[in-house]
Amino acid sequence: MSKPYAQTHIAENIFERVFDLSVDNEELVWHRDKKTRFVKVIEGVGWKFQFDNQLPKEIGPGSTIHINKRCYHRLLKGSTPLKVRIVEL
Repeated sequence: MSKPYAQTHIAENIFERVFDLSVDNEELVWHRDKKTRFVKVIEGVGWKFQFDNQLPKEIGPGSTIHINKRCYHRLLKGSTPLKVRIVEL
């Protein structure tokens, strides 16, 4: 199964991901990560981030999200491509 993003490795625990507008909403599934992450939005309009049992929150350039390992979450598609920088702990 292919990933809904293109990823660039920046350093040992840092990478960037770009979610193109061609991504299908069904590809943006609920999931859990194996490591704690800090996600900073670099580009993107109209995207939302949702933790389990919470309402989605709009994210945009400058937004930072702290995701604890094994915390259930998902993205909701916006109106422009989304570019994020992820730092894993």
